[in-house]
Amino acid sequence: MRMIQVMLAMVLLTLFSCSKTDNAKSAENEKKMENEVTKTDGDNKMSDSKNPVAIMETSMGTIKIELWPEVAPKTVENFIGLSEGTKEWTVPDNGEKVKKPFYDGLIFHRVIKDFMIQGGCPIGNGTGGPGYKFEDETMIEGSQRKITGKIENEQDAFEVYQQVFMPFIQSGGQSDELMTILTECQKAQSGKPIMEHEVEYYAKLIGKEINVMSGGTPRAKNEFGCISMANSGPNTNGSQFFIITKKDGTPWLDGKHTVFGKVIEGIDVALKIQDVATSQGDKPVEDVKIISVKIQK
Repeated sequence: MRMIQVMLAMVLLTLFSCSKTDNAKSAENEKKMENEVTKTDGDNKMSDSKNPVAIMETSMGTIKIELWPEVAPKTVENFIGLSEGTKEWTVPDNGEKVKKPFYDGLIFHRVIKDFMIQGGCPIGNGTGGPGYKFEDETMIEGSQRKITGKIENEQDAFEVYQQVFMPFIQSGGQSDELMTILTECQKAQSGKPIMEHEVEYYAKLIGKEINVMSGGTPRAKNEFGCISMANSGPNTNGSQFFIITKKDGTPWLDGKHTVFGKVIEGIDVALKIQDVATSQGDKPVEDVKIISVKIQK
């Protein structure tokens, strides 16, 4: 039953995300993508030569990523600590606590053309992490609003879904009524069924206090070439990351996934990785490995 709940929840997440990206491709998408990407490509800040650079050696080439501690200090500290082996993490096989380079030898376990390439799972299937979770660094403090009472629009319904429904289901929570609402959302191809109840109704339904936030100003945007944290809901960051290969970026992820850097060299390698043949779950048929991640300070 729980597996069915999780699968339905993921279908709805895809539905809500896709509903924000059904625009026609711009002519820019047809242009040849350049080998180097700088922060001047979009609204994110200019490059700073003082920032650390992650040199990611992969089985298909080298990707250099400028990290942004001024945008996401905790996330950058975590990525550097795991890369260098100075941060303790838990081996999923035996529960051993270790301090050694985390990313060396892992694979890109999920790649989707014209979207992103994702890695950082020690198990290799998207379910693993370092044995801990930490908070998002997505929005400028004080720029968000709290959603209370009646859910007024589908954007707010999506926030309720992502911040209440998803964590509850992924934690093993059981609710027939929640399942019914998710099924109605799938049939309606929208989040309107969620809007039939007030936020407080869902808090009572799952039996815990909730704090649903919406709006606000992102610290950085999920632009082409950016590296962002993958997660399973708010404040569930660990080790998994993705590099955006969609030329127009992924604006529907702004404020939901922490952006902590951008490719400055080797974007062509990321684009080659996104083109590899994949099987079930968007996993490459042949492993694309992260050989090592070295930090240049």
